[in-house]
Amino acid sequence: MKRLKPMDAAWLYVDSPSTPMHVAGLQIFSLPENAPDDFLGRMAAQAREAQSFAPPWNLKLKASPLRGVLPAWERDDDLDIDYHFRHSALPAPGGERELGVLVSRLHSHPMDVTRPLWECHLIEGLEGGRFAIYTKMHHALVDGVGGMRMVQRAMSSDPSTPFRAPWSVGADWQQDTGTASNAARKTLARPSFRDVAGSVPSAARALFESYRAGGHDGDALMRPYDAPHSVLNNRISGQRRFATQQYSMDLLKRLAEASEGTINDVVLALCSTALRRYLKESNLLPRQSLVAGIPVSVRPGDDVAVGTAISFILAGLATDVADTRKRVEAIQRSTARAKEHLQALPKEALDQYTMLLMGPYIAQLMLQLGGRTAPMFNVAISNVPGPKETLYLGGARLEAMYPVSLLMHGQALNITCVSYAGTLNFGYTGCRDTLPSMQRLSVYTSEALDELKALYRVR
Repeated sequence: MKRLKPMDAAWLYVDSPSTPMHVAGLQIFSLPENAPDDFLGRMAAQAREAQSFAPPWNLKLKASPLRGVLPAWERDDDLDIDYHFRHSALPAPGGERELGVLVSRLHSHPMDVTRPLWECHLIEGLEGGRFAIYTKMHHALVDGVGGMRMVQRAMSSDPSTPFRAPWSVGADWQQDTGTASNAARKTLARPSFRDVAGSVPSAARALFESYRAGGHDGDALMRPYDAPHSVLNNRISGQRRFATQQYSMDLLKRLAEASEGTINDVVLALCSTALRRYLKESNLLPRQSLVAGIPVSVRPGDDVAVGTAISFILAGLATDVADTRKRVEAIQRSTARAKEHLQALPKEALDQYTMLLMGPYIAQLMLQLGGRTAPMFNVAISNVPGPKETLYLGGARLEAMYPVSLLMHGQALNITCVSYAGTLNFGYTGCRDTLPSMQRLSVYTSEALDELKALYRVR
């Protein structure tokens, strides 16, 4: 049995039918050349036969009267694979629309907390001889970076590697023997009271500094809860919509160089321009700039431990600036100041800083005040590093991978990007009822990219 860290437990505390706290990944594959007609049937059979489970796939919440207060993981190596793994097909013609509708529906369903908190769906019938895999897992078990590493372990850069079910791929550590790599052992080890108490003052000073500095004119550091209220920050229902876009990483790098910023700055500029147009068309654009909440991974390079390892920065999106060049420059100043602020923190104080920063926000959600009070930020935007080389699953080539994220009351939209094999893949997750025609954002992002290319003369 292992108690959850406070930040991991928080995702369970705010889980509800309207706000299910699972994240997911959608991978699209092309069949191997000369693949037999029963290729996917064989893959599904092999997946069902894989009855060995590695953490976190074999972890479930321990049944206890205190599960809602002090949740803990326990192992379940006798789980029902037919429940967790499902094989389905798209209705003809099997286009992006049909896939988006199915993923939106799957992502709207809450998870069964009496079972290990994951599902995997093999989806055939995608046009062009392709198929997809949609895998969702509770955020208390994994964050974006951890999820990407699980994907990498399940696949191979060698197309001749036999199929391996993701849940059967062994991690670098085993709970039953207690063996671990040094990095994983450090992550699993609980900090001492002295370590925690010693880091709280540093974290508190950093949070106070963000409020003090952010209140001065000319300082680009954004303060929590200074964001304007917008339609993005209303109450939500449990129904989701999902959209995607894929762009060349080389193109984004050229834009970053031409604009003297980073790829993350380009991503924020694209999202800002798309959001500005989307909201302006509905006469819902706030006069004050929208603020993005940006998760920042603090997970060590070889860490494979269960749970989340993230902190947050806040950055202005300059949606109140009409001139595109000035908007990009304002975003660059804001992100640079936010990174400078976070990097000044001692590493041992990051967890405490994140809890102090996010604590009021989590409490707001637990008290059902999300969407009814001032938002901490307007929209979550994150960029998760993924595999650099082309990957294969049982000989099938991975063509694209898209993140499907979570929403909360007061946060009706999430935009997450994942890099893969020279591409950057955008996943837009929105509340179906709060944000009508949310899919337009993906179209507007492409048009924003064309605008930046023309502005900075990049082909």
